[in-house]
Amino acid sequence: MSMFGDFLRGFLNAGGAVGGRVTGQPTSSNRASSFHLSWDVPNEPFVEVSAVCEVIEPPTVPMLYFWAMQVSFMKGPSRIGGAHFGLQFHPQYPNNGAVNWGGYEDGAGELAGSVSQLPSALDNINTRTYPWQPNRRYKHRVYRSPEGGWRGSVTDLETGVETVVRDLWVDADYLSSPMVWSEVFAHCDHPSAAVRWSDLTAITASGQVVGVRSVGLNYQTHEDGGCANTNTYADGSGFVQQTNTRRVNPTGSQLHL
Repeated sequence: MSMFGDFLRGFLNAGGAVGGRVTGQPTSSNRASSFHLSWDVPNEPFVEVSAVCEVIEPPTVPMLYFWAMQVSFMKGPSRIGGAHFGLQFHPQYPNNGAVNWGGYEDGAGELAGSVSQLPSALDNINTRTYPWQPNRRYKHRVYRSPEGGWRGSVTDLETGVETVVRDLWVDADYLSSPMVWSEVFAHCDHPSAAVRWSDLTAITASGQVVGVRSVGLNYQTHEDGGCANTNTYADGSGFVQQTNTRRVNPTGSQLHL
């Protein structure tokens, strides 16, 4: 293929316009570029979801990176809110290590919750200090709390230590629409960073354990301020989300393990 053909193929795979955003800061309202993996799961109520997160290529610039698992809260057939749980590379926290569990009630603002036992460098009720390490696997888990509401915890799979972050007080019957994502506040041309998601799991109300082997891809569009040089791929162990790279798998793709 000609050099122009290579350029055109790369442009089409990026899913953006000619001159798609590959340098500078994202222009979205929160100045971040996001990309998502929707789980291929049955349309059933879930009482627990979990995913393993491993930062395999850590950030090298003092900007916020957020890698999270997201769930919707359901009351009967209606969605009443949503929340995200995950690790953060946060330059205002000790050694850049933080974990966040927070969300919003549909039409009613931020969800209330318990006060975490973890400290917070910025005294933020949602974002707590957590000393995660690169190239180490952390299990994110959201489940019904014995105290009421819904609990978020993170387990260091090297030590086996599970850390409860806090509970969110939302009167939901079950969880639905799980996904994982990266939200990156760095410039599009800042050095590449990557995270691997693996062992995506959902547990139904009847106790069935659903292992997720397929995900659908979505990237924030150029018009919405996203970077055109993010990519997601399967590497045999999980699904990798990477910044500042050539986009091979466009929005709408399905990846399988």
